[in-house]
Amino acid sequence: MKDYDVIVIGGGLLGCFAARNLCRRKMHIALLEAREDVCTGISRANTAIVYPGYDHKPGTLKAEMCVRANARFDALCRELDVPFSRCGSLMVSYGEKADAVLKKKYENGQSMGVPGLRLLSGEEARKKEPALAEGVSTALYAATAGTVNPWELGIAACENAAANGAELCLNTRVLNIRRAAEGYRVETDRGDFSCRALVNCAGLGADRVQGLLFPTPVHISPDAADYLILDRAAKNKPAHIIQYEPEDDGKGFNAVPTVEGSLLLGPSKRKNETDYAVNAEGLSFVRKRAGQVLPGLDLQDTIRSFAAVRPNPQRSDGSSIGSFVIDNPGPGFWSLIGIKTPGLTCADELGRFVSDKIAAELGAEENPVFNPCRTGIRRARDLSLSERVALVRENAAYGEILCHCEDVTKAEVLEAIRRGADSVDGVKRRVGAGMGRCQGSRCERAVMELLAEALDIPVAAVRKNGPGSEILEGGHGKN
Repeated sequence: MKDYDVIVIGGGLLGCFAARNLCRRKMHIALLEAREDVCTGISRANTAIVYPGYDHKPGTLKAEMCVRANARFDALCRELDVPFSRCGSLMVSYGEKADAVLKKKYENGQSMGVPGLRLLSGEEARKKEPALAEGVSTALYAATAGTVNPWELGIAACENAAANGAELCLNTRVLNIRRAAEGYRVETDRGDFSCRALVNCAGLGADRVQGLLFPTPVHISPDAADYLILDRAAKNKPAHIIQYEPEDDGKGFNAVPTVEGSLLLGPSKRKNETDYAVNAEGLSFVRKRAGQVLPGLDLQDTIRSFAAVRPNPQRSDGSSIGSFVIDNPGPGFWSLIGIKTPGLTCADELGRFVSDKIAAELGAEENPVFNPCRTGIRRARDLSLSERVALVRENAAYGEILCHCEDVTKAEVLEAIRRGADSVDGVKRRVGAGMGRCQGSRCERAVMELLAEALDIPVAAVRKNGPGSEILEGGHGKN
């Protein structure tokens, strides 16, 4: 049996940041993930917005964390060497009912001290963002809103945790949890682990993980969502994040200029669904909303559609949850069980919260050698021509472009593999190979050959895709 001070269950954004922050103390830490890589569940498919904090009820933990997390996000991304775009957002309305909602959000933001908030007239909004459809009545401008690549951020946090001593255990599915004399015994399909404290970050399966030993205060219902991605060369893209507050009681809409330069549109919402396959009705909804809000977009510039599965935590009586639910049902047992939007924004804050609680319980001292900084994979496309020439002289593999759409070199793919990518999807999520206009049709074979050579397996045995709808059966849901 392997012994640890703390075990984190679930290698999504929350688990990776919990592990990273636990490393700030002198503790022996393990991160258990049921799948073959981190950030393959909820974290791999979401709207990618770093929220400013005006959306939540003042005084709640969610509201306080969101405002604080947003203010720290530039520093966090510098530490982890991850691109972050503080492009600002415009939430727009087209009628009196939606205008009132925006005014209330503005008042919430003002009461919480959200900086850079302004209520704009329709004319001011269209002057700031000409791509908007005519007829805008009000817009709430948030200067501090931004966007980040969710899985890149989570992978960076995991790499930083590992560099600071945390042990990553992939393909390790939790089967049961029992009390032990000095903590907990975690039984997995890869053997048993013991720990003095445990953090449940199992995402869609967090309620079931807690239910292995303790009652759960919430039930997690999965909702599916559909998205479209427009090519970076698409015309009439907005420069800001656009959020649409509908006049009716329907679902809103987001248009997000990503850090890679593409445009993300969505989501739709399909309640109580776990299917990672896109839905025709959901995509039709996204296209309709895009046409209503940003009529100048040419949806023929769509390069990809995808679906996501997201948690919808509810109390046992079916009522919704207005804040984060962090449960502590037993000594040293902490559950991030009721976490939804803005979970991406607050991942580091949530990790700090549970690490502080556990450190206090275990009497753990500060780790004087903790290093919060991580160096990302060097990207040739971000360099000047002279810098790129010098890099090729240093490493000839930087002179061989494998993914022409995203300008990804052989050296970058090899480094992604060295850092843990063992599938085409794993490489894509680390360096972007296959994310451009051709969606991998020209580079996939070359990536597979490099993976086969590094893993010493036949090319035909290389895995291409990440998780699909089986995630609830074979991934987090069975943790």
